[in-house]
Amino acid sequence: MKTIKGPAIFLAQFLGDKPPFDTLDEICKWSAGLGFKGVQIPSWATSYFDLQKAAESKTYADEIKGLVNSHGLEITELSTHLQGQLVAVNPAYDDLFDAFAPAEVHKNPKARQEWAVQQLKYAAKASQNLGLNAHATFSGALLWPMVYPWPQRPAGVVETGFKELAKRWLPILDVFEDNGVDVCYEVHPGEDLHDGISYEMFLKGVNNHKRANLLYDPSHFVLQCLDYLEYIDIYHERIKAFHVKDAEFNPTGRQGVYGGYQNWVERAGRFRSLGDGQVDFKSVFSKMAQYDFGGWAVMEWECALKHPEDGAREGAVFIKDHIIRVTEKAFDDFAAAGSDEAFNRKLLGID
Repeated sequence: MKTIKGPAIFLAQFLGDKPPFDTLDEICKWSAGLGFKGVQIPSWATSYFDLQKAAESKTYADEIKGLVNSHGLEITELSTHLQGQLVAVNPAYDDLFDAFAPAEVHKNPKARQEWAVQQLKYAAKASQNLGLNAHATFSGALLWPMVYPWPQRPAGVVETGFKELAKRWLPILDVFEDNGVDVCYEVHPGEDLHDGISYEMFLKGVNNHKRANLLYDPSHFVLQCLDYLEYIDIYHERIKAFHVKDAEFNPTGRQGVYGGYQNWVERAGRFRSLGDGQVDFKSVFSKMAQYDFGGWAVMEWECALKHPEDGAREGAVFIKDHIIRVTEKAFDDFAAAGSDEAFNRKLLGID
């Protein structure tokens, strides 16, 4: 069995223009000081990291890796959550999602998608250059405006949407295969891959591609009232990345899963700092150990109440205390009788 690596931190929610959050060097120093052992790097943060350069220059990739290592840290994965979102965008969201792309492709959905696809391809090669074997991203969504079928969805529209989603992702997945890196989709509301069934539909569309894998984040399943522990039982062979994020769901007579258009503080379902929500992390880490997950436990901080620096400081300790150092022997080895094949056959009455 393998012991989960960590604690690590996803840097996206901590980026800023003031020290220690304004450079990769300073934020790594800060992370290490809190006890983190790894960092997940958001690849859209160009002031921290040049994705194209990391793909095209092994020297640059080695420099980035060396900088991170100089603080006693490792890079866990690169993230293209924002670029992955743009691989597939329903026209209803065009104006909103333009913010995720450079200005030169705004108001041009085709050019924006082409830019996003190239970003993913850069991420595959950059990950290889950095010595990584997993990559975190979103799937994008063509169908999300139709998730709740009113008016009734036209016959075949779901099938058409997933066929197109698979068509867009297959060439990207092939590039990741060429570079020996798993694509880990964060299954998430707002994405066409938002639960197990939708992931299975996509997986069928990409012919069970070996690189079409999962980033496990139980917080999103709490808010969907989905069994996040059984999910591990079902999909553990495909789980290649892990976000440790907490959440709570407290429905009332006035609101439930959809939240009544309220802000995050007022919603029945909201994300919380680690230990402040309802996720049973003892069981989560136990199942991940049981199924031999050998990747990183990466804290993703999203909380409507607690200060991010407090959440990070507490989160490093929380993950460290939950990682199970797996045993190398059975607890009852002291009572082992010792045997060989002849003894076993005799014991069973086999001639």
